[in-house]
Amino acid sequence: MSNLSIFVSMAVYMLFLFLFLEYTREKQSFYKWFSIVALLTFPLWFLNLSSWFRWAKTISILLPLLFLTYVRIANDGEHNDVLATLRGKWPLWILYLVLILNIAEASLKDITLGNYFNAMSGVLLCITIPLPTKHWRIGNNDKKNSFAELIADFPLAWCLLYVTWNAAFVYAENIGYFASSLCILIVPEIWMYVRKRTDLWLMGRVYTLAVHLLIRGCYDIFTPIMDSTAWQNESLLYAWGAMNLVLHFMYFVYWVLKLRNKDYIVKHSAQAYGI
Repeated sequence: MSNLSIFVSMAVYMLFLFLFLEYTREKQSFYKWFSIVALLTFPLWFLNLSSWFRWAKTISILLPLLFLTYVRIANDGEHNDVLATLRGKWPLWILYLVLILNIAEASLKDITLGNYFNAMSGVLLCITIPLPTKHWRIGNNDKKNSFAELIADFPLAWCLLYVTWNAAFVYAENIGYFASSLCILIVPEIWMYVRKRTDLWLMGRVYTLAVHLLIRGCYDIFTPIMDSTAWQNESLLYAWGAMNLVLHFMYFVYWVLKLRNKDYIVKHSAQAYGI
């Protein structure tokens, strides 16, 4: 398979993913039925998912996606009774734990593959995730500019580090799917740039990963059109993992210093006011 045909297929797939994000952002009926139908396809997964990791990844994304769907619906300003319990902060903590779980799954798989540097990068990512107490929320729904989206104030640096970490993981775990997986990592970055809203990155990541795993669970369309097996290079993988660990450790140090500085400011401001 030529690289040109792979790149053309990637471009078409990325366009599809971008349009998919637009619909899942704005059209409640679309994202509601997508999350329901996605789970109803589970009999097909027995034909296409062959390892514990694939099953764990698919279930740990598509089940929480249904939960996120009804959290969004509960906060759209029109549903006041049945779904009232889904308002507040506790559902965001569930989604926060799901994000940690998904990074941890990949990090454990990295360890089994001997990709230790990248696995340690995943641990640092989990530690530095912004907490839901201040940084996560469900937006309003005015049906013009806001549509009850999942909003998370993630630093751009964290998002980019997640991309390079996850890309290195896929490169090690199954190089054949690297090209298609790269699409679902790039599109959320493009989407938040086009929308000029970095706080939409997490929602973009959730939905692109969900549709990708759904497709892979139902039928493998990616091997015939985007097989990137020929891109394998063990030396590159080792260097990539090492580079990721250096970058993630640098960000971790920055994160710790920022927290200490914030605590210092709060402490001395309280002393200044005699608190």
